[in-house]
Amino acid sequence: MRPIAALAREKPGFSIVIGAAFGHNLGRHRRAGGGAAMTETAEKTRLAQLESLGSASQFAARIHSLITFSPLFENFNLAEVGLLAQFMEVYRADPGIEIIREGETGDFVVFLIEGRIEVFKQDRWNAPRLIALIGAGQSFGEMSMIDGEPRFATCVAAEPCMMAVLTRDSLARIILEQPTLGAKILMELVLMLSQRLRQTSSKLIDYMDREKDQGALPAV
Repeated sequence: MRPIAALAREKPGFSIVIGAAFGHNLGRHRRAGGGAAMTETAEKTRLAQLESLGSASQFAARIHSLITFSPLFENFNLAEVGLLAQFMEVYRADPGIEIIREGETGDFVVFLIEGRIEVFKQDRWNAPRLIALIGAGQSFGEMSMIDGEPRFATCVAAEPCMMAVLTRDSLARIILEQPTLGAKILMELVLMLSQRLRQTSSKLIDYMDREKDQGALPAV
């Protein structure tokens, strides 16, 4: 698959700034060799072991009914969700099944249709710590799907789950075949990740203020 930047150049008037970086990262990780290739294969193998329920098109109305819980898709109407669903696949996972593993190279984002996901992050002693719960209507895996960097945390099905998956290759197809929809997805991704960064920065400032008040940090 050609980089998204190249696809954009083939369509006059079609220009998405983030596309160039997206395409660059896609190419960079495909050239990275052994380690990246093995972790990407491991993640795809894990996805292939889930029970496939076919195209998400048959679940479009159900997905649309849940988007009020999704910062990523909350501004999509039913027609847009129906179009997006044509590029997504639906899977079912039993409790205890890993969907994403920390440290692996990621290439897909997951929209949870039903069930509950537990998110674990390894601490300094490499022990898994529960850091978040994900419910129906929420998504996860966005960062690695965009930049191809290793997964930040491990996501495990806490109960029977059904999820719709959008891969990086499918997103590239959307940008080529449905540029308006592709531009909207990329814009919503940028806005959502920006909001998460602001929230994280705010929490960090609160933490530093508490540490300063307790004398753990020097005054500046």
